[in-house]
Amino acid sequence: MDDLWAALGLVLVIEGALYALFPDGMRNVLRRSLELPAAAVRAAGIVGAGSGLVVIWLIRG
Repeated sequence: MDDLWAALGLVLVIEGALYALFPDGMRNVLRRSLELPAAAVRAAGIVGAGSGLVVIWLIRG
């Protein structure tokens, strides 16, 4: 359970750093993402989640 909290904390650190370092760039990314069809957003989410699972599987073996 500690690993889960550490991973969630790391996600918040990375995401917060992106918004702090590149606020205009993040606004542009969010604005462009609103123009994408739902299927593209869903596909990106599936690919991201799948990639995360593969990384965890490789690390945890």
